[in-house]
Amino acid sequence: MSSTPTAPSLALPVLDDELEARLRARMQEVEQALEEAVQSEARFVTDAARHLMNAGGKRFRPLLVLLAAETGDPYADGVITSACVVELTHLASLYHDDVMDEAALRRGAESANARWDNLVAILTGDFLFSKSSEFTARLGADAVRIQAETFTRLVEGQILETLGPGEDEDPLEHYLRVVAGKTGSLIATSARYGARFAGAPLEVEEALTEYGEKVGTAFQLSDDILDIASESDESGKTPGTDLREGVPTLPVLIARRSTDPRDARLLELLDADLSDDDLHAEALGLLREHPAMGEARAYVVARANEARELLKVLPESPAREALDAFAAIIATRTA
Repeated sequence: MSSTPTAPSLALPVLDDELEARLRARMQEVEQALEEAVQSEARFVTDAARHLMNAGGKRFRPLLVLLAAETGDPYADGVITSACVVELTHLASLYHDDVMDEAALRRGAESANARWDNLVAILTGDFLFSKSSEFTARLGADAVRIQAETFTRLVEGQILETLGPGEDEDPLEHYLRVVAGKTGSLIATSARYGARFAGAPLEVEEALTEYGEKVGTAFQLSDDILDIASESDESGKTPGTDLREGVPTLPVLIARRSTDPRDARLLELLDADLSDDDLHAEALGLLREHPAMGEARAYVVARANEARELLKVLPESPAREALDAFAAIIATRTA
């Protein structure tokens, strides 16, 4: 029999001691339920499923479920189950993403496809998706519909990313659709589930759903900015990693729109092989000084502020303060 897993630190800023204690206790229940959920008849699947689950993820999505549930009855039936649904769905998507990206690392550890092989990673992802479906079925037909719609958006986001923009499609608009599908959709559903299964008023559920969409997208895009702007000792990540690998990001796509002749060298570098350290450093320096960085920051700040505005329909509470603080952090972490 496995021991009770330890819940990770809270991934959202919570200043109220009573709320923090309640969320920590509830997250412990989520961790225990997740541990039970990944048990398979095949030991290798259990081991592979535990691999990423225990690799240090922040559990942001289930925590958002619990925090949104504070707008109603946080102990209502379905709250813990729906928190597990979103985390199992997220974990499953990571296994499949790593196969498609041929990733060697995930959360600082070997990816499942690197530690075992692609077959194990794909089967583990499928297993986790199936467990997520089992949990969703416990929540009723309406939850099954919501989950199906969310899953469709997740998959379509991955399809769009894989195909890339069409010849007549704006690459920036295409990229924003990818981020909304792959990231915004599940975070929106996390907030929606928390409010819905806690019995919050419909206007609160709708506001939190939109909040999750905006704040999730803004958080992902703020990472794009940090990839260019931050130093490694600040972020723990090598600056310009996405740039070096040719991964499209918000500042790069904005810069590519430039028709200013002074940007000719930057545009040339963005089309070059940036595995060369000198070329990479030059491109990184030019991007840091480019107006695209300011435009990218303004876009993220606008989305974060829109998310904060949506919270005005919620009654004043420590939960609302925590949700507002998270959106504010997103707006400032791009600096």
